[in-house]
Amino acid sequence: MESDSINILIIDDDLGYVKSAQHHLKKYQAKQFNVTWKDDGPKGIAELVRNPSINVVLMDHVLPTMTGLEVIRQIRDQKINVPIIFLTSNKDYKVAVEAIKSGAEDYLAKDEIVESMLPRTIVGVLERSQLKKKISEIEKNKLMTQKRSEAIRELVVTVCHEFNNPLAAIKISVDILARQELSEKDRTLLKKVDEHIEQIEREITKLRDIQFERTDQVFSDRKAPEPVKRS
Repeated sequence: MESDSINILIIDDDLGYVKSAQHHLKKYQAKQFNVTWKDDGPKGIAELVRNPSINVVLMDHVLPTMTGLEVIRQIRDQKINVPIIFLTSNKDYKVAVEAIKSGAEDYLAKDEIVESMLPRTIVGVLERSQLKKKISEIEKNKLMTQKRSEAIRELVVTVCHEFNNPLAAIKISVDILARQELSEKDRTLLKKVDEHIEQIEREITKLRDIQFERTDQVFSDRKAPEPVKRS
């Protein structure tokens, strides 16, 4: 994490747990946690829409108007990509797995959260989320580079083709003329034309080969970042 300040949205109707979470977060000296609390799903979603500075969401499963799973799905349906940590009041791992499938980044059992577990989990989730974004951006740029290179290749092939056809016709014409009875001056002129044609052909071949070599080098030099080592 580059910033020492983390904005957290807690969606939970249990005020006692919210106060307990705030207590654990205040004791963690490595980061400053700014907590916003909403006691049901619709209010939490409205807060995320209103406040894009939220860095992470703590999402309870049992809520007044809708379940935590339903809230997660609505958040993802609205293309809000904030990391979500799913909270369960018991060891119901089946629900936790469903939360992960629905778009949560991680989960925690409320009765197992002690000392620095909550803030460390939040920081870890944010680090993984940022790493995923970086990898996604690299893959996106790589795809754009590939498409651009393919377009350039196609252009080069087209240009070479457009040059080669008339050059071939000119070479045939020069060959036909060379078989005729010509003056020394005309033969010298034809020889120069033939030399120029060969030079153009070499340049076209060079252009094609250079472009293919550069494109291949671009992809061979690009590598995905190494995974961040967790301590």
